[in-house]
Amino acid sequence: MSTAATNTKAMWMPFTANRDFKKKPRVISGASGHHYTTTDGTKLYDMFSGLWTSGVGHCHPKIVEAVQQQVATLDLSMGFQISNDKAFALADRITASAPDGIEYCFFTNSGSEAVDTALKMALGYHRARGEGNRTRLIGRERGYHGVNFGGMSVGGMAPNRKIFSANLIPGVDHMQHTMGPDYVPFTRGQPEHGANLADDLERIAALHDGGNIAAVIVEPVSGSSGILPPPVGYLQRLRDICDRHGILLIFDEVITAFGRLGEPFAAQRFGVTPDIITTAKGLTNGVIPMGAVLVRDSVHDAFMQGPDQMIEFFHGYTYSGHPVAAAAGLAAMDIYDDEGIFEQSRSLEGTFADILHSFADHRLVTDVRNFGLMGGIDLAPRDGAPGARGMEAHKKCFWDEQLVVRNGGDILQFSPFLNSNVDEMQQSFEKVRRVLDSIE
Repeated sequence: MSTAATNTKAMWMPFTANRDFKKKPRVISGASGHHYTTTDGTKLYDMFSGLWTSGVGHCHPKIVEAVQQQVATLDLSMGFQISNDKAFALADRITASAPDGIEYCFFTNSGSEAVDTALKMALGYHRARGEGNRTRLIGRERGYHGVNFGGMSVGGMAPNRKIFSANLIPGVDHMQHTMGPDYVPFTRGQPEHGANLADDLERIAALHDGGNIAAVIVEPVSGSSGILPPPVGYLQRLRDICDRHGILLIFDEVITAFGRLGEPFAAQRFGVTPDIITTAKGLTNGVIPMGAVLVRDSVHDAFMQGPDQMIEFFHGYTYSGHPVAAAAGLAAMDIYDDEGIFEQSRSLEGTFADILHSFADHRLVTDVRNFGLMGGIDLAPRDGAPGARGMEAHKKCFWDEQLVVRNGGDILQFSPFLNSNVDEMQQSFEKVRRVLDSIE
C-alpha cells in the first residue's frame, strides 16, 4: 500500500508526531460507511469511528442530504439577538432525549468550548445566587476536558498541561483517578471495588470548605486517557457528596453521549443525573463541528433576573447554533431514532467485550478495559521508549492491515461504529492480533 503524493509541509497537525508522520504520511481522501479511502484508492476499515464521532458511519446519505439542502437554503444567520429555525428545533430534540430535569441547551462549536462554557455557567450560577465565594473547580487525575485553558486546568493529563502549567486558571484541585489500589486488571465493564474513591472529594471539601467549591467535572467513562470505567456506585457517591455541599456536578459527555454507551447519555446508563452535561462529536455524527451544554432548569433560571432587555449570560460564539451544523444534528437525531442505533450499540457490547478480552493472554498486553463500545488494550512499553510500541502498532495496522486504530502512547483504543457488522469487527481484531504478533 502506498499513498499518492500530498504536500504535507504547511499543515501543523494536532496531537500528532509531525516529524514522524511526514516521513510517510497517512492521508485520507474519502470515506463511506465504515471505511476510509486513501489518496491512492486503498480502502481502510475505521475502528475508531472518526474520533469517537461518526457512530452511524461516514457520509450517511440522510445527513449528507440535510447538509446540502441547508447550505443552499440558509448558510448562516447571526446568532446574537436573532437565531435560526434549525437551532431551536435541535435544542428541542436534544433536551427531549436528555435525563429528566435537563431542559435547556446552549450551543458551542466543539467539546473544548462546551467545557469552558459549562465552567463559566457554574461560576455564574453561584454568583447569581449570592454565593460568589464558590469559585473553586474540581477535576480529576487522568481526566480530559479539551484543550482550552479552562478545560486544561480541570483536566488531569500531564502532557496536555505541562507546557502551560504557569498559566492555567487558579483555584483548581484534582481528585484521584478511578484506577485506585483495589483496581484489578482485565476487568470487564465496571470494577466492583472503588466507589470509595469518590470520597476524595470529601477530602478536598474539608481542605477548602465545600461552600467554596463551584463545580466538579468528570467524564462518566474517561476516554482519551485509556478507557477508565467508573467503579460500581462511584458516580452515585459523587452525586451524593456534591448534593451535601451544594456543588454542581458536570458530566463531560463529549465522547459518551449519543449511543456510545447504548443510551442517549451516559447519565441515563448509570442512573445518575448531573446538573450540567457537555457534549459534541456524536451530536452531528462528526459531520459538522458542533458542541452543546445542557443544563438543569434550576441552573438556567438562576441567570434569568434583572431587566428583561439585559443580556443574562455574557458568553457565546459566532457560530453557536450554526444552521448547517444544526441541520446535520437533526438528521443525526432522526437516524438514531429511525434506525434503532442505540439499541444496536447496546446489543454489540457483549461481542465487543469478548473480542477485546481475548487479548488478555497476549505476551505484549498488560491490561484490557471496556465499557459500552469503548475499549482499550494496554501494551507493555518498550524499554527507554515509552509510546514507541503503541505507535508501531498503529502504523502497522494502517500500512499492513488497512485498519485505522488509535494509540494513546502504548494504549490501543477502539471505538467501533454503533451499527457495526460483527463479522467486520471480528476481522478487524484478527488484524490487530496479527500486528501484535509481528511486533518484537
